[in-house]
Amino acid sequence: MPHPLGTQPSKIIAVHLNYRCRAGERGRVPDHPSYFLKPPSSLSGTGDDLVRPRGCELMSFEGEIALVVGRRAHRVAPERGWEHIAWVTAANDAGAYDLRHADRGSNLRSKGADGFTPVGPRLLDARALDPAALRLRTWVNGEVVQDADTSTLLFPFGDLVADLSRLVTLEPGDVILTGTPAGASVVSPGDVVEVEVTGPDGHSTGRLRNTVTDAAHDLAEWGAMPRTDAALRADAWGAARPREPELDPALAEALRGVATATLSSQLRKRGLHHMTIDGVRPTDPTATMVGTAHTLRYLPLREDLFERFGGGMNAQKRAVEELRPGQVLVMDARRDPTAGTIGDILALRAKVRGAAGVVTDGALRDSAAVAGLGLPTYYAAEHPAVLGRRHVPWDTGVPIACGGALVQPGDILVGDADGVVVVPPDLAEQLVADSTEQEAQERFIAERVSAGEPIQGLYPLGPAWREAYATWRGTRP
Repeated sequence: MPHPLGTQPSKIIAVHLNYRCRAGERGRVPDHPSYFLKPPSSLSGTGDDLVRPRGCELMSFEGEIALVVGRRAHRVAPERGWEHIAWVTAANDAGAYDLRHADRGSNLRSKGADGFTPVGPRLLDARALDPAALRLRTWVNGEVVQDADTSTLLFPFGDLVADLSRLVTLEPGDVILTGTPAGASVVSPGDVVEVEVTGPDGHSTGRLRNTVTDAAHDLAEWGAMPRTDAALRADAWGAARPREPELDPALAEALRGVATATLSSQLRKRGLHHMTIDGVRPTDPTATMVGTAHTLRYLPLREDLFERFGGGMNAQKRAVEELRPGQVLVMDARRDPTAGTIGDILALRAKVRGAAGVVTDGALRDSAAVAGLGLPTYYAAEHPAVLGRRHVPWDTGVPIACGGALVQPGDILVGDADGVVVVPPDLAEQLVADSTEQEAQERFIAERVSAGEPIQGLYPLGPAWREAYATWRGTRP
């Protein structure tokens, strides 16, 4: 469907960061706006498909307010900037993160593909609008994923016009995409993205509606090809990363009644010999822990990268804020015990968010205070130094190594006084059944040993004792 602008603009200018909530997600607040260009050929309208190039997995949406220039703007003062805007409409600054490496900084291929800037469906007369009182909402498959108003902008619309027009003449019909709020994330073929801009008096652009599809052709290989890694996935998904599966409460309760020693034995019988997180101890040996893994990875300190990755809303803080009830925050600190990986404030925040526990193969800071929280915590050592002494908080929600064990997001972690065991979710129910039987046999054996029986043929349970065990078992709940 044609876009509603009527004419092809000479340029489309997009703002990188302009909402405080989005800046919080990104962990940085810019002093001045920064921009990139999108080609006019990227324009499309409501009803048009958002076509994900083949080989790409990180197709993103970003609901935005689009400004359409009505009068030529050259060296305009901020207080006069809004006078040069004729129309306001909804936009989706779509892109494919997989191609961002190809044009680092310019975003040409990742953001500029045909159809990657749908706008519409209606234009609102800017003269009838208060630019500081507009509301932007985005839906994915009918669920609201972005909701913000322009009172929270870092750089008001008039300031954007003024800033740009210092050096770039804005011509009638030019489009300014004014930034996206928190909640922008990844969509897949079949998903429907809708964006709407409304004013306090009921003015509405209507919903800009586009369906994500997969390209019907392969991407020719004579240019840069799609490329992803864990850091890029984390950046693309943002706060809306795919959720790790939730643990069934009945299964969690059953696992809580099984000792980690028994689980470890059963895992070894299945050929899984490296499922314990080694070198950690509990703050409270009397507590038990059961939950699904939410992972955080630290990399070795590099001072030039710590400034970029360690400040603001870094991966450590994001990991805590992403926690859902029943999850265990599991940290890969490369078994380095010489700097803290979490302290009392973030541990308290994890508890408030409903975390089932914390596991780190690094050091615990504020250890006495953390121990007093009542949050099951397993750690390798105590250390007073902050993480910046040894670590760069790098990414979350990725497979990690913790205490020599590979932990994937969604794995089940069970902890008691002996330590922590990693349980693959697809084996959990059978492990509970077999562990329950093993522990019943061990209780029977313990009773017979207490009564003076020798362990030969009794431990492990041999054929001579099977009938007696079956009788004993029949009298137990």
